[in-house]
Amino acid sequence: MPFLALDCEGPLTLNDNAFEYSQAIIPRGDKFFTQISRFDDYLADVKKKEGYKAGDTLKLILPFLKLFGANNRSLREFSKKTLAFLPEIPEILSKLNQILPTFIISTSYKPYLEALCEVTNFPMENVFCTEVDFDKVRLSNVEAKILEDLYKEIINMPVIELPKDAEKPEDLPSELLKILNRLEEIFFNIIWNMDIGIFLREVNPIGGFEKAKTCERISKELAISLSEGFYVGDSITDTQALSLFKENKGIALSFNGNRYALRSAEFYALSKKGSIFLELSQIFLEKGKEGLENFIKKEPYEFGKIPLQKEEFDKLVEKSEAFRKKVRGEVIGALG
Repeated sequence: MPFLALDCEGPLTLNDNAFEYSQAIIPRGDKFFTQISRFDDYLADVKKKEGYKAGDTLKLILPFLKLFGANNRSLREFSKKTLAFLPEIPEILSKLNQILPTFIISTSYKPYLEALCEVTNFPMENVFCTEVDFDKVRLSNVEAKILEDLYKEIINMPVIELPKDAEKPEDLPSELLKILNRLEEIFFNIIWNMDIGIFLREVNPIGGFEKAKTCERISKELAISLSEGFYVGDSITDTQALSLFKENKGIALSFNGNRYALRSAEFYALSKKGSIFLELSQIFLEKGKEGLENFIKKEPYEFGKIPLQKEEFDKLVEKSEAFRKKVRGEVIGALG
């Protein structure tokens, strides 16, 4: 019996809960979150900072969310109020879990996943996500003033634009590298050593290698090989999980994915609706990986193998990223 593991935001929902909550709580929160998200992309994909993983944006923003009044109740209420599904997902999710063991592995905060489970009746015990507790952390007046000054500095920095072909810090313009080095000092020297830095030291977002580790744990607990696993992801936080399934001859699917997901996956899909997951899962159950290797579809959704030739791959990246923005919106769709 195969198993299915899905990322949440993108494959299941249209939200970026942390971005939207930041936008609601922090002044000019959309710009602030985008800057930190691109800094996250730099640390994970370009600098490859030791011990850092894609998705740690969700802990970097916590001190500033706390500064501007975030608490457990407001996050919980905001998540319930703004939850937006990909069409058909609320009906499909329960059906998927009936035909094969299904799990959600998400970098998102737990209250957001709790809201999803409440609406869909999906079992919370099959969900892995980021635990956060705003209320247990106290912010002193002294540290609040420091954070206010750092917020002003960050929000007034030039917009971070990472060159698409950058592979190491030396590939970046010197002025951009100066900004990124300053952000590294702010987060991993100044804030890290403050009391409020407990958010950075102790919160562990479920992204990057944590998603891959979670998949290995599921495989072990179910006694089902990764070769019989099916992983669906769409962004930089999914790259290691996608690579894990690809290397173990399972199914690694980029769903409305960006360049990061497409680099790591073996299959791709472009769809505006959730029924695709039921059809692909049934093919995998009945015919195995070979069934999906021989399955090509253009309507009502597109599915196929990711091309290996650079020119064809680049065309797919452009197409998938444009489709992603149509489905999720320009701003959220552009995030790593």
